Amino acid sequence: MYDRLELLIGDKVRELKEKAVLLLGLGGVGGYSFESLLRSGIGTIIVVDNDCFEESNLNRQLLSNLNNIGNYKVDEALKRKEIINPECQVIKIKEFITKDNIDMLFKYKIDFVIDAIDTVDIKKLIIKNCLEKKIKFISVMGTGNKLDSARLEIMDIRKTMYDPLAKIIRKYVNSEHLKGKVPVVSSFEKPIKNEKVGSNAFVPAVAGLLAANYAVLELLRGNL
Repeated sequence: MYDRLELLIGDKVRELKEKAVLLLGLGGVGGYSFESLLRSGIGTIIVVDNDCFEESNLNRQLLSNLNNIGNYKVDEALKRKEIINPECQVIKIKEFITKDNIDMLFKYKIDFVIDAIDTVDIKKLIIKNCLEKKIKFISVMGTGNKLDSARLEIMDIRKTMYDPLAKIIRKYVNSEHLKGKVPVVSSFEKPIKNEKVGSNAFVPAVAGLLAANYAVLELLRGNL
């Protein structure tokens, strides 16, 4: 199944089969990251999510459909891998991550972390842990109330603008004097003002694809 990928990276496909990616969140962003990692030949994907699919997810979450409303997202991810890439090992963590249990994530052998969750305090802890443990990572900032996926970019957190979530994380990184690059996916688009958070099919999707793209390239860096 990797013939077309091998045309781009040759036998480095085998190296990807030996890599493990920790993916936090399987929603609008994380679902697309998961799909891309699965189709890119990543050997192990550790998925973390304690949510079930709801009808409101259908407009933007790749793993959702009318037949799995009410099912856990991690369970559906496992089903998805069985029909696309059964060789991939998917490890399910059906937990809500807090400061009290976050250490369990780093007991696994991890080569890269994709943070696609919304919980601000945990995003901060993921970034701090990855920097301290020298694990490559990328954190996805806000995609809600954004309409133009072309305004998404990968950048250091310190260069973000017009992203309310990134503003909080940027302040945290600076106040904690965290050293090193903090790569994020963020949009330069000013958010549309709404009483509730609106979303569409393409902004979260592109954010998730960018995160997975960055992860694969980083895992291959120096080997192409």
